[in-house]
Amino acid sequence: MTTAEGSLACVILAHTDPAQLHRLINALDPFPVYLHVDSRVATVQHTAMVTGLSDRCVLLPRIKTGWAKFENVEAEIAGYRAALAGSTATHIALLTGTDYPLASTAEISLVLGGLLGRSVAKVFALPYPNWGKSGGFARLRYRHWAYQKHMLRVPLPRRLPEGIIFSGGSQLKVLARGHAQAVVDAFDHNPGLVRFWRRSWVADETFVPSILSTPRFSPNWAAEHVSAELWWIGWDDTPKKSPPWLTLEHRQSVLSRRSTAEQPLDHLFARKFTTGQSDDLLALIDVSLRGSSAGFPATSIAGDVGAAGDVGAATVAGVSAEATGQRRDEI
Repeated sequence: MTTAEGSLACVILAHTDPAQLHRLINALDPFPVYLHVDSRVATVQHTAMVTGLSDRCVLLPRIKTGWAKFENVEAEIAGYRAALAGSTATHIALLTGTDYPLASTAEISLVLGGLLGRSVAKVFALPYPNWGKSGGFARLRYRHWAYQKHMLRVPLPRRLPEGIIFSGGSQLKVLARGHAQAVVDAFDHNPGLVRFWRRSWVADETFVPSILSTPRFSPNWAAEHVSAELWWIGWDDTPKKSPPWLTLEHRQSVLSRRSTAEQPLDHLFARKFTTGQSDDLLALIDVSLRGSSAGFPATSIAGDVGAAGDVGAATVAGVSAEATGQRRDEI
């Protein structure tokens, strides 16, 4: 890499689908990968997920993660800590195993080279109108548990920690090295905050954004980040607790790499993909946007590749719902 390029370390939180996980890791070559696999994954599937991984992959200690659980924050922090210690990357991305890059690693490096010392994340101060009547504060004022994709809330309010700029945003983001270090330091040196957030609702959408937005932890966050979403997510108007799987029917929106005219940067990633349903779209992405098939078997996409070059900018309603948490908010 030249001095004009940035470098990326990738923290991946994976729960399923060994084939998709391996495809994602291959597409991220040569970026180092710090992989967390949910401890609930069965032994046979876990073996398939971690067998044959590249030497640039580091396996993180496994913990029990899952939908809306605080352990997702713990896995994220563990990934940042490992990436900071094990790489010299200028930026660290938090991905899931169902994500996929929409650009080559060379293009990603060039983009990050223009953002040295700056993060890319969509972070907003609470109250946020799209997060229910409380603007998201109910997530914090009440103690919560997640059980089988259902929210359990204790209807007794608690005192909020003082001196925190409560904020929200998507778990998926790219942090500059200094901001990742600030998050790790805040986690390590403030056990009271960790205890508080352990019983908040969907902590992975508020803990890190609040730490970054609070000046005593990250003094220059406002000036040192770009407010943008680097992930294209296929939310639609159908009530869902998770984004839909991406298929060929999403190709125009995915290949445009723009969700709105106001998006300041092209999307560099998308989610979510699954083996079988997403194979043709993944092959189309490789050929059309990444410049090759990334070493994966060709599929029946001959008619789509030619049309991909004519894809225009598309506005997709609800694409930012993953960041706004509309599908996982209080009910």
